[in-house]
Amino acid sequence: MHLWKTILAYDGTPFHGWQVQPGLSTVQGTLAEAVRRITGESVLPQGSGRTDAGVHALGQVATFSLDGSIPPANFHRALNHALPASIRVLSIEHAPDRFHARHSAVRKTYEYRIHPIGSICSPMLAPFVWACPFALDLTALEQAAADVLGTHDFSSFAAVDPDLATRNREEGDASDPGDTTGSIRTIYHTTWRERDGLLVYRVTGSGFLHHMVRNLVGTFVEVGRGRLPADSIPAILSESNRSAAGPTAPASGLFLIEVEY
Repeated sequence: MHLWKTILAYDGTPFHGWQVQPGLSTVQGTLAEAVRRITGESVLPQGSGRTDAGVHALGQVATFSLDGSIPPANFHRALNHALPASIRVLSIEHAPDRFHARHSAVRKTYEYRIHPIGSICSPMLAPFVWACPFALDLTALEQAAADVLGTHDFSSFAAVDPDLATRNREEGDASDPGDTTGSIRTIYHTTWRERDGLLVYRVTGSGFLHHMVRNLVGTFVEVGRGRLPADSIPAILSESNRSAAGPTAPASGLFLIEVEY
């Protein structure tokens, strides 16, 4: 069998997330159907992580195995012809047998983009940002974000849902040595910047819990609008309780940027 590694970009707006769900349009299901139409083989592509409904990707990595052989350049063209315009295959190549899109990952980078109050958000931009209705202090955002740098238990920033434990194990990506709680992650880079009229949060980590980036952003926004002090993040982390942190930011502003191996 031939193991294929693909890098994908997609607009998450029309999809109910990455993972296949009965009767719903998903990125994983759409890619699998495109592969079936081209090769006649049924596959379930394994992504580097499950993006939620409405979340976008500029560098999602997925792998799948095929019995048949096809030249990579031909396969690349055929996939982009078979896929909707909302999903593009940026590259496709053979991968080593032991490579796994999720388990082989060592770092991931996400961006969250906010359209600040004070100007009109174009309808062409609206699906890809959070048109935040609050005035935000960039200095306070930067101060708060700096406090998640390093290795922490991020339970306070993980989604609370019935299958949380299972999801965290599956979404853990590159868990850190000594991670016994399932919610310990290492953040290597965390910054807020102004860019092209937007406020952009960029974060690189060993892995991310379900809704972790959106919960971080929602909490940082509470700081930026003055509802939480800028030095409140260490105390929120120490609580290890989702109720200690702020609300979940909307999915529309979140992008998976890059996965490193």
